[in-house]
Amino acid sequence: MKQILLITDGCSNVGDSPVMAAAHARQEGITVNVVGVVDYGTIGELGSREIAEIARAGGGISRIVGTPQLTQTIQMMTRKTVVQTIQQAVNKEVKKILGEGSLEELPPQKRAQIVTVVDELTETSPLQIALLIDASASMKPKLGVVEDAIRDLALSLESREGKSEIAVFHFPGRSDSEAAMLDLDWTGNVSEVRTLFSKLKMRGATPTGPAIFKVLEHYRYVTLDGQSELQSLNRREEREGKIGGYVV
Repeated sequence: MKQILLITDGCSNVGDSPVMAAAHARQEGITVNVVGVVDYGTIGELGSREIAEIARAGGGISRIVGTPQLTQTIQMMTRKTVVQTIQQAVNKEVKKILGEGSLEELPPQKRAQIVTVVDELTETSPLQIALLIDASASMKPKLGVVEDAIRDLALSLESREGKSEIAVFHFPGRSDSEAAMLDLDWTGNVSEVRTLFSKLKMRGATPTGPAIFKVLEHYRYVTLDGQSELQSLNRREEREGKIGGYVV
């Protein structure tokens, strides 16, 4: 299961629409969830509206929170999205069996069995979360809380039975031509997350749409074990070349 978890105060102002980018992610089987840490007033209202639209287009959920609730909200959203994704898959299989029937029409014992399966899959299914952090100037006062929340999220992922990996990006990147920057490639090692935030440099613009596209590009070329598809292809070609050398 793949998802992008966007942490932002909204109001993107550079490049492609983040709503369009989120729709592209959904088409590629990647859910986009958005946590909004917004300010009061008109800017906050505009940011909240954009946050809800991004999540809707990405097939995910959105929450507007104050900084004290950020850590708990991120963990809750991650688990809820995993459960929803598994439930959707289970419901499809149930529909194949029941035809026009529904899960609610099953006897209580059968329903309980399905709920048990969903719970087990929630803990054991492989999971990839790409964290995408808004590092524009307006987010600077909130960065400390974001840091704490991400460390706690990494710890909770590590405690899952299934393989969990996390990658971290921030946007904008180091220059105007770099929409987002990869700070941490796929890892299940919590200790790597702890040193992450010393790398972040807060700057002005908010290219949320281009940043989402950057994460999508990374997803396309990296498999769950952290190995790029291009590397895998090159290694296969090397092996085939070696084997071919022994053919007479």
